[in-house]
Amino acid sequence: MTINIEPKEAFPYKPPTEEIKTRYAAIFKLTKPLPERLPKLIFDKVVAALLLLLASPALLLLKIAYVIEGILIPENKGPMIFSYNAVSAGKIFPKYKIRLIKEKYIDQEGAKRGDWIAFSAEWTPDSRTHVGHFAKKFYLDELPQFYSVLRGDMGIVGPRPLAILHYDRDRAQGNVTRFLVKGGLLGLGHINKGTAEMGNPIYEYEYIDRYMRLSPLQLLWLDLTIIGRGIKVILQGKGL
Repeated sequence: MTINIEPKEAFPYKPPTEEIKTRYAAIFKLTKPLPERLPKLIFDKVVAALLLLLASPALLLLKIAYVIEGILIPENKGPMIFSYNAVSAGKIFPKYKIRLIKEKYIDQEGAKRGDWIAFSAEWTPDSRTHVGHFAKKFYLDELPQFYSVLRGDMGIVGPRPLAILHYDRDRAQGNVTRFLVKGGLLGLGHINKGTAEMGNPIYEYEYIDRYMRLSPLQLLWLDLTIIGRGIKVILQGKGL
């Protein structure tokens, strides 16, 4: 039986175990990001463009819902999309998301700097708007990241990109995966969200290992299987 466990802190990724360090020793010896695979890159951009086009009506409806909620409940009004600085393949980029929380819970000075911490009240009871709660449940808040995929900042599949402070913490505790490849909307670790396996770094190392060993087309097939599992999670409404 699967038990849903809500993390007590955002992105609770754990340090690599001795087993991980031994099994994936070659990964820890890498000193620069891995080269991109052309089939994966083309697939990512085509899918991102197509999904942004298909999602346009949903984004428009969400915008209308945000406006209506802001009129009915003035404290819930505000911009629909925001960004904070995150790291992908060792590079800082603006990570776009749909706003889930009320403006009064946002540190405006921190938001101007792109600090994730400015938006960290997302896990505070009653901080979310009604539309934001719905958007989070079905991961609709991630839709703007397809634009980041088009820009080349992210991929469809890869370790989830972290805010700078979480990335620095991840590196300080010995993890290297998020330095080696672009962050993704979905990853082997992220599709375990809502379970006790969320935060187990072994999945990220398994993906990097396969990234290095598989042919470009085999890697694309792996990405497709991860996307399929991710769609199942989304349809189950497991967003926290």
